[in-house]
Order: sequence, then C-alpha cells, then structure tokens
Amino acid sequence: MMLLNATATVSTTATTASTAAGDHPGFLSPSGVEIAFLLVGLATLGAAVITVTTKQLVHAALWLVVALGGLAVEYLLLTAEFIAWVQVLIYVGSVVVLLLFGLMLTRAPIGRSPDADSGNRWVALGVAVAAAAALVWVVVDAFRTTWIDLDGPAQGSTEVTGSFLFRNWVLPFEALSVLLLAALVGAIVLSRKRDTDTTVRPGTNRTAKPRTVNPGPPASPGTPGQEEQS
Repeated sequence: MMLLNATATVSTTATTASTAAGDHPGFLSPSGVEIAFLLVGLATLGAAVITVTTKQLVHAALWLVVALGGLAVEYLLLTAEFIAWVQVLIYVGSVVVLLLFGLMLTRAPIGRSPDADSGNRWVALGVAVAAAAALVWVVVDAFRTTWIDLDGPAQGSTEVTGSFLFRNWVLPFEALSVLLLAALVGAIVLSRKRDTDTTVRPGTNRTAKPRTVNPGPPASPGTPGQEEQS
C-alpha cells in the first residue's frame, strides 16, 4: 500500500512538473529573466550616462548605440520581439548612423570638443529627472488596474503588433515616418559642403582683388660672359 502511495505521489509530482514546465516555456526561468532584465537595465543606464557626460562626440554616438541596443534587449526579454527589432532597425540602424554620417561628412571635430559641455548640467539633470518621473507616473497610472493575462495569446508577436499598429495606431506610425524623413533631410543639409568662396566676412569687400607681384627691373641685354669680355 505504501509502495502504491509512493508511486502515485511520484507520478503526480512528475505530472505537476511537466505541467509547470509547459506553462513556462522559454530558455530562462522567471527568476533568470528578472536577473537578466536587471543586469541589462544597469548596463543600459550606464551607457546612457556616459553618452550625456562624455566630450568625445563620436564616443557619445557609439555609447548611444549601446544604450539603444540595451533597450532592444529589454524589449526582447519582455517578449516584445517586434518592438525589439524595430528599436534596432530604426534607432540603431537609421538615426545613429545618420548622426555618425553627419559628424564625419561635415568635418566636425572628432576628438574632445569644448562645445559638447554647455554648462547647464544641473538644469539638464532637473529636466531629465522630471521627464523620467512623468513617464513613470504615466505608465503606473495606465497599468494600475490593467492586468495582463500571461497565459493568454502572445501580445508581443509580429502578427498581433502589426494588427494593432495598422488598425489603431496609423497616425503615430505616419508621424514616425515623418520623423525619420526629417532626420534624413537634416543629415543631408548638414553634410553639404560650404562654399567658402562666396562667404563674405564683415568688414571685407565682396570680391577679392588679385595680388600683383613686382617682377623687378628688366634684365640687361647680353650674357654675363659678354659683359666680362667687354
């Protein structure tokens, strides 16, 4: 009898374990996902801080790539695959690349630039903290009474996201395309080569007079050998 009870207990435990494994598909356990989310979030925050504090313009753009890539990994850990790849394609693959092309094609200073520090760090920090607090309040207030059914259909897949995007969010989608077009036009305008010949400095004439060179007195006829013989 005890053997039968033990066998039933083992079979029940195995069934429960298999059911639990089926309820939580994926390569990471819930605790592993939370730990990975925390570590990636700290790395993303550090990259963002370096982006706004460094005086190397190219280094700032590259650290911005790291920060935006970290956000894409965060979306991927939240099972929002479509948003993660959109983050990589639009921000990392388009906006940051346009910024780098704009820096390199306009002959901007590649090294340390004193213009990168405006001197308003405390004002910028206050604005950043206020914006972060507003975003946190909006997200918490929006999802305070909204519960997401984790056992329901997938909400971050390409099919579901595309359906919501082109049915309910068409106007923001078009606004995003206008934003990308503006970034492209701005990069083209910044990369135009300045015509230094047509620029007029204050206090100078519009046309520069050609410089004349005095050739000196004309050379005397005859060769030096003839002058010595004479």
